[in-house]
Amino acid sequence: MESTKTVGDFVRSDALTDEGEASERVNVESYIYCFAPSFLIPITLPFPLYSLPFNSTVQIRGVTPLLFFLFPYSVSNPSSFHQRFLFPVMAGLAPEGTQFDARQYDAKMSELLSTDGQEFFTSYDEVYDSFDAMGLQENLLRGIYAYGFERPSAIQQRGIVPFCKGLDVIQQAQSGTGKTATFCSGILQQLDYGLVQCQALVLAPTRELAQQIEKVMRALGDYLGVKVHACVGGTSVREDQRILQAGVHTVVGTPGRVFDMLRRQSLRPDCIRMFVLDEADEMLSRGFKDQIYDIFQLLPSKIQVGVFSATMPPEALEITRKFMNKPVRILVKRDELTLEGIKQFYVNIDKEEWKLETLCDLYETLAITQSVIFVNTRRKVDWLTDKMRSNDHTVSATHGDMDQNTRDIIMREFRSGSSRVLITTDLLARGIDVQQVSLVINYDLPTQPENYLHRIGRSGRFGRKGVAINFVTLEDSRMLSDIQKFYNVVVEELPSNVADLL
Repeated sequence: MESTKTVGDFVRSDALTDEGEASERVNVESYIYCFAPSFLIPITLPFPLYSLPFNSTVQIRGVTPLLFFLFPYSVSNPSSFHQRFLFPVMAGLAPEGTQFDARQYDAKMSELLSTDGQEFFTSYDEVYDSFDAMGLQENLLRGIYAYGFERPSAIQQRGIVPFCKGLDVIQQAQSGTGKTATFCSGILQQLDYGLVQCQALVLAPTRELAQQIEKVMRALGDYLGVKVHACVGGTSVREDQRILQAGVHTVVGTPGRVFDMLRRQSLRPDCIRMFVLDEADEMLSRGFKDQIYDIFQLLPSKIQVGVFSATMPPEALEITRKFMNKPVRILVKRDELTLEGIKQFYVNIDKEEWKLETLCDLYETLAITQSVIFVNTRRKVDWLTDKMRSNDHTVSATHGDMDQNTRDIIMREFRSGSSRVLITTDLLARGIDVQQVSLVINYDLPTQPENYLHRIGRSGRFGRKGVAINFVTLEDSRMLSDIQKFYNVVVEELPSNVADLL
């Protein structure tokens, strides 16, 4: 007979192994995280609780350990328990820093989609081979063609029309396939240009991505007279208030500044009919979740919701059910999340300190084209930048600790081509479209497999040729193996003729 476990058993078990019990540990942390608020908000539970609580000190979301009182409740099926009780009470997201598990992904996704009796595929069958066939306004078509699009990408063929019809949509496709233009076109098609009030709100996880979306929206809507503004941190609050008071059709922003504008009533939600989350996996997990909910509570009850991302973990899909109405799903299987056209290689490096020497050896190759070098911390960006410059190598750098004006200048120089090698963190890994980048170096491998897709998607944008090189020490070998399994790809050892590949 299978033994049952209490939540207390999970919390007390310090002997969980890193491998065999990894997924169990993820679930346990989720229970603790979701349980805590139930003592702050009175709720009626559908089952009896034992009367004797016990104390347990746990680490939550990387902050100082807090004391929680947890009631032991018999759990024979943690997954079932998670769905029936914890998700309705809280969002059900695992804590920040939880590693994404491929097995959990497949199991969760199968369970999630079996609820609707559907396979994991697009639930919208109409495919449009040309922009002209989509029924878009003539001036929107002019903007699309002027921007340089000739025919729609796969995600655009399936995704623009359902959004234009006012349907809630969840859309997933690899980096560089035109997700931004998909929802921008859908928004521009539906705006009432005679009403100079905010009718569409787009949220993005970083300032750079929000500003990139603003530029795309303005370019595609050039012949429509669209008024769009980016509300992001690090810029003047008064300037935001002035522009919003003058009137805009669309606001693109980061959650913190957008919520601040709503709270100040500088951004009026009354006329907002469309709400888009870009890079949803980042937005709905970890630090942005609460802000997203706070913003959503202030929006009108009847609103169209669009969720877009290159990766779509099951937690993100489950969370969207709380504020989406029968969404159209345009998704891809995990093993289809490959980056076709991007050659991926690794370099074996015996010691961490030898990575710098390897990078210096590759510098002449880097300078042939535009390149992005990823590291995992802001401090390391500064350290590596100083080391490269001390070796007489010209590089630029950007990360979240820099003020917004400095970051804007650096990105402008990089986009123009005057700067050719950029060192950064995952800040740049989501949605920044620098067309000329054809080489990405992971000086540090990402800590989560899904970020690998966002990083190396900087090269080979829209089918261009690209190369990704991963520096791998002995400690990194397991992560490289996980990445290959996660995306069903083979990363080969770097050949000597790397310059010929660019």
